Amino acid sequence: MGFEDGGEFIGGGAANPVPPVMTLQKAIDLGEYDPDFLATFPEWHSLSRHIQWEMIRQGLKNRTRHLRVHWAELANQPDFSQKPHLAAAMKNIQKQLGELQYDEEKLQVEYSS
Repeated sequence: MGFEDGGEFIGGGAANPVPPVMTLQKAIDLGEYDPDFLATFPEWHSLSRHIQWEMIRQGLKNRTRHLRVHWAELANQPDFSQKPHLAAAMKNIQKQLGELQYDEEKLQVEYSS
């Protein structure tokens, strides 16, 4: 994208956006662990049940880490005591962590049978 010597604009920019490519591994890295979502990737079906479980576990660990980092970022905001809306956000993160633990236990039972 740029200008020709005559000052005329050439190039695309937003006219030709490149679609983001989501891969199974990238979804796991970003903390996705729901087997129904992971099943939307064709390669998921070629994996053994053991490898699927290991990928789910990795997604769970990544999601837990992301939530804990987000919680810490909120807790370390300057003048935290003067920002009551952050406490509500932190409570929401704690709720998500509880749900994540429940999901992990449920999936562990499902994949160990």
